Amino acid sequence: METNLHTTARRLSTPFVDADLNRLQHSRRAKIRALLLLFLILALFYGLNTALAQQQAAPIDTTHANHKAANNAPLDRSGKARKGTASYYGKKFYKKEMADGTRMNPQSNVAASKTLPIGTQAKVTNLATGASAVVVIKDRGPYVKDRIVDVSPKTADKLGLKENGTAPVEVKPVEVPQSDGSVKPGVGAVQTPGGK
Repeated sequence: METNLHTTARRLSTPFVDADLNRLQHSRRAKIRALLLLFLILALFYGLNTALAQQQAAPIDTTHANHKAANNAPLDRSGKARKGTASYYGKKFYKKEMADGTRMNPQSNVAASKTLPIGTQAKVTNLATGASAVVVIKDRGPYVKDRIVDVSPKTADKLGLKENGTAPVEVKPVEVPQSDGSVKPGVGAVQTPGGK
């Protein structure tokens, strides 16, 4: 009789044991699925991050101005002089990435223009003092009405802009990159006797 009772007890407990085993197996499968899903999500983010880093590291084509859409100002490749107001980069822009992909160096001769192509060399003259400096356009801006150029703090010192923050200036392009890859001399490259 003991054998029968033992056999009966085993039969009764088998479905419960089987159910516990099924729960354990299901729990393990769920954990494995969750880990696989987490791995796939991490791999996807890593791939996107890598792709974005490569895209940002790609060199910017400075001969073909695609900045027109960014600031809605047509690029001026004519090399003609323009007059307006100049300002200079504030401290919050130091070391920030410029439109050409380089970092803003306050001790350099970089400048920003909404209309001159990236890579343009231009002579900026303070109309109030006559002080001038040659800059290289590497950024877009300034985005303040009636301002035509932002210069580095070092250039602002040379031009005498730091006291008031702005000054009336004339910007004469010296070398202007063209859309076909050539470089056109601007009015700043042509010097007459007497420097005018």
